Amino acid sequence: MTKLSVNINKIATLRNARGGNIPDVRLAAINCQKFGADGITVHPRPDERHIRYSDVYEIRPIITTEFNIEGYPSDKFIDLVLAVKPHQVTLVPDPPGAITSNAGWDTKKNLSFLKNVVSVFRDAGIRTSVFVDAGNEAIKYAAKSGTDRIELYTEPYARLYPVNREKAIEPYIRAALKAKELGLGINAGHDLSLENLSFISENIPFLDEVSIGHALISDALYYGLENTIQMYKRLLVK
Repeated sequence: MTKLSVNINKIATLRNARGGNIPDVRLAAINCQKFGADGITVHPRPDERHIRYSDVYEIRPIITTEFNIEGYPSDKFIDLVLAVKPHQVTLVPDPPGAITSNAGWDTKKNLSFLKNVVSVFRDAGIRTSVFVDAGNEAIKYAAKSGTDRIELYTEPYARLYPVNREKAIEPYIRAALKAKELGLGINAGHDLSLENLSFISENIPFLDEVSIGHALISDALYYGLENTIQMYKRLLVK
């Protein structure tokens, strides 16, 4: 069964809009796990507009499942990850002002940089995942970096899904097969939702994990957090 990691950034966004500590992101992480999430994902950005670096330190001790920290590997980010030692770090190519991730790495152009970063985390015993588009060249050079996994950037799939879901999924099937051939684990994330998750789960082979934040937290406003997590989990049963 594919694991569900819940990204709690949007809960921190809501807290930061008002100040104070409501909603409490630490309690949210506890509850997500209690309600069935297989892991917790956070993405601290340089301006700390949602998850703060201090949140990451506070959340780590209560993780009973898996902790995934994603972000651009700046020196500050690398220091945070090495101090916190999550189970997984996901490297994304976000520039500092990006609203959200909108592309995978150019792994060929950035191969030397990625190899150096991956080696730092590997030496610390932290599993690495590199955020990539669904193309064979990107996956091939990701493998050359020494990463353990890739995370497939699924916004193009989500955008095309309502129009032609078979066409939308095709490059992701090819990408998963290539990744498996190269010995990589496979994660996926970005714009996955109750509408499109089941189809990607049914059709992408060897899918280890999905990371979902915006849609899941938004759905929780209507259905409740516990019910929503279980709704998403049911879509991951093949």
